[in-house]
Amino acid sequence: MITVGGSIETTLSPEKAFAFLSEFENTSEWDPGTPVVEKLQPGTSAVGNKYRAEAEFKGKRQELVYVVQELRDGHIKLRGENKTVISFDSIDVAPLGTGSRVTYTAEFELKGLARIAEPFVKPAFNSLRDPALNGLRDKLNELATQQ
Repeated sequence: MITVGGSIETTLSPEKAFAFLSEFENTSEWDPGTPVVEKLQPGTSAVGNKYRAEAEFKGKRQELVYVVQELRDGHIKLRGENKTVISFDSIDVAPLGTGSRVTYTAEFELKGLARIAEPFVKPAFNSLRDPALNGLRDKLNELATQQ
């Protein structure tokens, strides 16, 4: 399994940060590696909700279907899958002073023969980390200035 993640700090309150991030369709607003995310049913985020995402990896777009597996105050975990990979994405939001700390973790499990290539593609997965974390920080700080 390949794990990619990190934390950012923002001046946005934990409640507002989590309200934005728990609506997984907002991912396309901060993660350049996931330019398309569509919610597949109406309503607010809930366990069992499904999303269709298009992720860019090594110059190609791949579709994944995500399902919310866990959702509680300050925590959301989703499982995404397509024919070559299973992805577990989790976002945790905690108070930090008057703002918050957001920890984002993505775990990738390659399927079938692609598992053999895992050591070789790990650097490509790791290259997704900084643009996602920077985008996350910038978007949340932008939302904080709009308060």
